Amino acid sequence: MGERAVANILSPPWVHRLALALCAATLGLIVVGGLVTNTGAALAVPDWPRTFGYNMFLFPWSQMVGGVFYEHSHRLLGAGVGLLTVALAVMLWITEGRRWVRWLGVAAVLAVCLQGVLGGLRVLLVEGALAIGHGVLAQAFFGLAVALALLTSPGWATAVPAQSADALLLRRLALLTSGVLYLQIGFGAVLTHAGARLDGHLAGAAALALLIPALARRVQRGHGDQPALVLPARLLVALLVVQLLLGLGAYAGRFTELVLPLAPYLGLALPVTHRLTGGLLLATSLVLALRCHRLLVPRAAGVARDWVSREAPA
Repeated sequence: MGERAVANILSPPWVHRLALALCAATLGLIVVGGLVTNTGAALAVPDWPRTFGYNMFLFPWSQMVGGVFYEHSHRLLGAGVGLLTVALAVMLWITEGRRWVRWLGVAAVLAVCLQGVLGGLRVLLVEGALAIGHGVLAQAFFGLAVALALLTSPGWATAVPAQSADALLLRRLALLTSGVLYLQIGFGAVLTHAGARLDGHLAGAAALALLIPALARRVQRGHGDQPALVLPARLLVALLVVQLLLGLGAYAGRFTELVLPLAPYLGLALPVTHRLTGGLLLATSLVLALRCHRLLVPRAAGVARDWVSREAPA
């Protein structure tokens, strides 16, 4: 890739840092959202967008106790994520040469607005389906934030694609893994909020226990000299092991009569960490899928690339 081509897709460092800050804030929001759900604090504040009649940002800190602390903290952090998203989208629109990346920033703004509305309607309508949608969209937004951080990174701009005999296979396997992970998150949200579809969640876990090692093995054997592919593949396997153990613990705590040690604390920590690890799995899988599209070119296509790898500004 020539210097001019690299310059066309190289984002300013502070834009990349802003995207990383959005990722970190969103991950924190997912954790706090899990605390809200698993402490039963989802309806601790009965009104929206105000908080007990106060402007949300002026609610007295002295009254943030019990479930109100978790729920109102979730609202404040959500507002912070929204502001970061808008700031990133504006900066992308000003500095970004790739039109499709600029529009991804716009999509992030729309997604975070929809997420806020879903959260508010969940409070006003007390509807379980809205809670499920709110949880699923949160993970999708986190994935989008991670994608924006990757797309604005210096490594993305300077990457040199290489022809590979298994490029199409790896691309499709990585995308399939990401899709199954997101479906699994959906089943998890239904199980959390409705107590249903345990069968779907277990089937998803079994599918991922096959898909992720197969993907990691293929990457390691065929592209062991490319850290950009090997590292996320290895991280996927490590996160899978952790997630399966957390899932077993969460299942035992909720669906069996087994008494867990430190039950009040572990009973909260297990499902919250399980949700967090699910988000990290999805994000890592998306990173690997995007890097496969960026770094690996099917031999039959020569130097041609698909839309993800096409970086000419529009």
